[in-house]
Amino acid sequence: MIRVVHRWPGLLAALLLLVLSLSGAALSLFPAAEQLSVPQAEAGLSVARLTERVLAVHSQVEQIRRAPSGKITAYWFENGVPEAAVINSVTGQGVASADPNTVERWLTSLHRSLFLGDGGRMATAAGAAAMLILSLSGAMLVARRAGGWRRWFAPIRGPFAGRLHVEIARVAVAGFLLSSATALWMTASTFDLLPDAAASSIARIETSGRTGMTAAEMDLLKRTPVAELRSLTFPDPTDAMDVFTIKTDRGVGYLDQGTGALLAWSNPTGWQRISETVYMLHTGQGAAILGLLLGMMALGVPAMAATGCILWLAGQRGRPRICGNAAAGRADTILLIGSEGGSTWGFAATLHTALTAAGQAVHVAPMSSFDPARYRHARRILILAATYGDGDAPATARGFLDRLKTLPPAPVVPMAVLGFGDRSFPAYCAFAEAVARAAEARGWSMLVPYDTVDRQSPQDFARWGQRLGEATDIELELVHQPALPAARPLTLVSRREYGAEVQAPTAILRFALPKVSLWQWLADRGFGRFSAGDLLGVLPEGSSAARFYSLASGRRDGFVEIVVKKHPSGLCSGQLFNLKPGETVCAFIRLNPGFHAGRSRTPLILIGAGTGIGPLAGFVRANAQHRPVHLFFGMRHPARDFLYEEELTGWHREGRLRQLVTAFSRGRMPRYVQHALREEAAQIVALVRGGARVMVCGGRGMAAGVSSALAEILTPAGLTPALLKAEGRYVEDVY
Repeated sequence: MIRVVHRWPGLLAALLLLVLSLSGAALSLFPAAEQLSVPQAEAGLSVARLTERVLAVHSQVEQIRRAPSGKITAYWFENGVPEAAVINSVTGQGVASADPNTVERWLTSLHRSLFLGDGGRMATAAGAAAMLILSLSGAMLVARRAGGWRRWFAPIRGPFAGRLHVEIARVAVAGFLLSSATALWMTASTFDLLPDAAASSIARIETSGRTGMTAAEMDLLKRTPVAELRSLTFPDPTDAMDVFTIKTDRGVGYLDQGTGALLAWSNPTGWQRISETVYMLHTGQGAAILGLLLGMMALGVPAMAATGCILWLAGQRGRPRICGNAAAGRADTILLIGSEGGSTWGFAATLHTALTAAGQAVHVAPMSSFDPARYRHARRILILAATYGDGDAPATARGFLDRLKTLPPAPVVPMAVLGFGDRSFPAYCAFAEAVARAAEARGWSMLVPYDTVDRQSPQDFARWGQRLGEATDIELELVHQPALPAARPLTLVSRREYGAEVQAPTAILRFALPKVSLWQWLADRGFGRFSAGDLLGVLPEGSSAARFYSLASGRRDGFVEIVVKKHPSGLCSGQLFNLKPGETVCAFIRLNPGFHAGRSRTPLILIGAGTGIGPLAGFVRANAQHRPVHLFFGMRHPARDFLYEEELTGWHREGRLRQLVTAFSRGRMPRYVQHALREEAAQIVALVRGGARVMVCGGRGMAAGVSSALAEILTPAGLTPALLKAEGRYVEDVY
C-alpha cells in the first residue's frame, strides 16, 4: 500500500513538481545574493540616527523599510512624484533601484501561481500536497528497505537507478517535507483558511494634538536598533491625529508626532509568529543559508523523478502483469513474493492464474508488505521466496523476518513456504528456509512441508503445486514456462589455454563488450553495469537452462572475461572450450553484489584455486587505488596451469597486488592453498585484526579446507570465520 501511495502521486505530478522544484531552487539564490550585495548598517546604529541621515537627503520620506537581508529601502515624494531607492545607511543616499528584480519577479509568479492567479495557486498547492505524500511514503519505504529507521544510512544494493533514488531521498527528504509543509501553510494563509495572523489592532489612540517633533529626537527610536527594524511609517505633518508607526521583530508601536511618546504597543499573536517563521523557512528570507540548502535539496527532485520513472518502467518490465489481483482484505489466498531479480514473480503469476481459475480470490504482493491484520478473510498464506547472496533476504522481502517475529504466536491462518535457488550455490534457499523455521517457531501451521525449486525447474514447481492442491482440496495444475533471460550474443576475441598436461584443461576466454543503451546503463540491465565477481549466464545450444561463470572483468575494463574448465560431460563448458575467436555465444549478466571487492581501503585477503582465480584476478586488475591485496592461489603445476601468471607479475610490480602466495598440488612437495595459509598464519592474524576482508572463490572442497585452516589460524586470536561472516568480512563464491 505504501508503495502505491508513493508511486502514483509521483508519476501524476512529476511535471508540476519539476517546475516547482527548479523554480524554487532558482529563487533560493536571491536571498543569499541580496544579503551579499546590499550595504549593511553598522553595528549599533539606531532607528533615530538612520532616520536623521535619510531625512537629510530626502526630506519628504513617507516610509523606511528593512528587509530580513538587511536591505534598507526608503519611499518618498519628490516634486509630487513617488520615488524609492535602496539606501546606504551611512550616507542616507540611494544606491540602487528599489524595483524588484525582473527575473526574480517572473520566477516568483511561476512558483506561486504558474501565472494563473488563484487557480494556479490551487494547482501549486496540489503539487505541494503530492510532494508531502511522496516524502512521507518515501521515507517509510527507505526505512523499510534499510531494515528500520535506525538503519537509515545503512548500505543498500540493487540497480544504479534505485540506489541513486534512495541516496538522494536519504539526504533531501527532510528538505522536501519542510518545503511542502510550509508551502501548504502559506497557501492556506493566502486563502484565509487559517486564523487571523495579523497583530491585534488598537481600537482608539489618544494623541497630544501637537506636531513637529522629529524622529531623531524620539527616545523609543533612539533605543531601537536598526537590526530589529521592519518598517517606520511617517505621519502626515498636517494631520495632528496621525502618528508614527514602527514595526519591529518585537511588535508594532504608535508614537505621538508632537511628543514622541509611545501611545500604544501591539505584540504579535502566536499565529503571526508561526506564519512569519513559516515564511522564513520556505523562502529563505532572513535565513539565506537555509534557503540555499533547501534549494540544493530541491535539485534532487529532477534526479528522483528520472530515477523513479526508470524504476517504475523497470518494474513494469521485470514483473509479469497480474490481472484480477484481489484486495488483501477480501482474498482467500495471500501470495507473498520475495524476489531479487524478478524471476520468482513469474512463478507467482502462474500460481495466481491457477488458483483464480479454481475459484479462489488471490492477493499477490511483495513479502515486505506482510501485514496479517489486513488479511481478514484469508484461509492460507503462500510464500514464494528467493535468496540473496549468502542467505540474505531478497529486495522485496526486507524486514519480513523482523515483522514475523514480532507477531503474536499461534495464528489461525496456515502457511506454506517455497524456496527458489540454485543448488550450485552454498546458501541454497537459505532465506526461504529461515522463513519456514521462524514461522513454525511462532506457531504457524504448515499447509505442506517446506520445499524448494532448483534452477527455476517447472517440474519442481508442478510437484509442489500438486501437494498444495491435495492439502487445500483445490484442483491445482501448475504448468510454468520460465521466461528466458534477455541474452546477447558475445563475440570471442581471444582465448588462452592451460592445464591439458595435468588433466585440467582450462581456458581464459575474453569477449568483446557489447554496446548498451542509456536505459540499460541507468537500469543496470544487460551489460550496462557489471563488476568482477558478478556472474555471466551462458545459454548453451540445446538447453534453456543457463550456466553461470564468475566474471574476471568489469565494464570499465572494456571486455567480458571468464575462466572455464572443461568437464568431460559438460554441455556448456564443452561448447565454450571449443569456441574460436570470432564465434559467438548467447549470454547475460546476473549481478552478484555480495561478492564485490568494494571501495574500502581495508586490506583484502583473496583465496582461490583453479578457475576460482577469475574474479580474484578481476579485483586485482581493478585495484588502481593500490589497496593492500594479498592473494593466495592454488594450482596443479606452475608451468602448466598458472592462470594469469604474466598479469599477476605485472600487477605486483605496479602495486595493485601487495603479495602473491602460490601453492602447487603436483610436484615433489605437493601442497594446497590451505597449507600456504598456515605458513602465513601470523600475517593473516595481523591483517584480520586490522580489519581485512577475506574473499574465497573455487570448489566446495577447497572452500571447506580454507575455512578449516582459517579457523585453526584465527581461533587463538579470538576470531572465527563464522564471526567474520556475520560482520560481512568473510564471503565465498563456491561451486
